[in-house]
Amino acid sequence: MTDSSSNPNIKKLKSYFRHRLIARLDEMQRTLDVSGRTVFRVLRRMGYLSSYSHAGKYYTLGQTPSFDADGLWAHSGVLFSSHGTLRNTVVYLVNKAPAGHTHAELQDRLRLRVYDTLHDLVAAREIGCADIERLYLYVSAEQERAKAQIAERRRRITEPPQSGPLPDPAIVIEVLLAVIHSPQPDIGAIGALMRAQGKAITPEQIESVWAHYELGKKKPASRRSGR
Repeated sequence: MTDSSSNPNIKKLKSYFRHRLIARLDEMQRTLDVSGRTVFRVLRRMGYLSSYSHAGKYYTLGQTPSFDADGLWAHSGVLFSSHGTLRNTVVYLVNKAPAGHTHAELQDRLRLRVYDTLHDLVAAREIGCADIERLYLYVSAEQERAKAQIAERRRRITEPPQSGPLPDPAIVIEVLLAVIHSPQPDIGAIGALMRAQGKAITPEQIESVWAHYELGKKKPASRRSGR
């Protein structure tokens, strides 16, 4: 069996990805001067991922991404997930969330519109959907897990966080700006937006600002989210 490291196409593609990190199929075809079928044969031998954004048209080598805690990675506006497809990623995030997720939270976290994906997943019974205080909440398809998520969401809505010491003024400003720009201004959505922007602001700091300025009273978290 031939050592893959001696394969000239693998060498060329490794060199290409060292400089570019991500690529479209047509770019790899031009680099190797081969057909798309040959490119995929090479990629399979190397191990690769396709993007969950841009209709899956971008590719990267499996060892390239530095995934965050949710298995997400972005480069030049192109989004990748260690869970593979957008569908798999949404199911993972919904199942993992202690209080489920709203459409707005998932949209902020994944950085793209996921309405159609959520609709398809609910129809396929891969996730569930509950109407909580006029808020559409996406939860696990597993009944007991879903009940726990719904209970935790209700608790968060009815029991606002206690006010604690405010964080650094720069962090306060970041949180308040996020509240202004978030399509679904609740604590979970603000946290998701902070993470999507790569800002190291903890949930406790967000809760502190939220409670101090009584943001839940000014802009209720129970507003209906787009379904």
